[in-house]
Amino acid sequence: MKKTLILCFISIFSISKISAQESWGGGVDDEQIHFGFTFQYVASEFKNLKLAEWKGPFIDPFNGLPMINSEMKSLASPITPGFGLGFVSDFRLGDNANLRFTPGMVFADRILNYEYDNPAFNVQKKVFATLTDLPLGIKLKSDRRRNFRAYMIAGAKYSIDITSKKKIDDIALSPEAKYLKNNKNTLWYEAGFGFDLYFEFFKMSPEIKFAQSFKSVLRDQDRLENPYTSPIDKLFIRNFQFSLYFE
Repeated sequence: MKKTLILCFISIFSISKISAQESWGGGVDDEQIHFGFTFQYVASEFKNLKLAEWKGPFIDPFNGLPMINSEMKSLASPITPGFGLGFVSDFRLGDNANLRFTPGMVFADRILNYEYDNPAFNVQKKVFATLTDLPLGIKLKSDRRRNFRAYMIAGAKYSIDITSKKKIDDIALSPEAKYLKNNKNTLWYEAGFGFDLYFEFFKMSPEIKFAQSFKSVLRDQDRLENPYTSPIDKLFIRNFQFSLYFE
């Protein structure tokens, strides 16, 4: 009899504990709309498509002389780290779908390394970027299993570079001192996956996402007067992003 009572007590305690755990997350999934915030690690790089005659040298249209008196040997973009902070607005579409708007500020510079046959001309051009990101995506999620749920997300975002004016005023500079100019506004597509982890009063979601600009971000104005934009046909930005969402 005692054993039976003990087993009943353990069973009731276990069931109540499981029920309590399944309500963890503060009921955030049951709300029509809820909010949160995010921290992001961003790894950025350029995807550059070179012209057929990318090695140059390229001629200055004003004086007919080479802007850099050497052929190019290599043009490559290393991955550079950055970070971001943002907010979450989540609208519940159903049990397994949500519409998410996650605006934020992203600090993610990009680099192109220019190597020439004459190493004296080798240079690294960095584009300093402070972006206002406006992403909109659809989150498709699995059924919840106690305090775990997997999901996929896809959508688009619009970015505004709020520091771009400082990076294009190079009229008075010599050719070898010119900037690598990017457009101020960028439209991206993005996709990723993540996991919802439920704690007693909140939900945390680690997420990995890939994003790339739809169009070339190369600023075409005055590009033939610049030895660093002349070799490039199209220039795209690619981001690999790890985020932690708290909702």
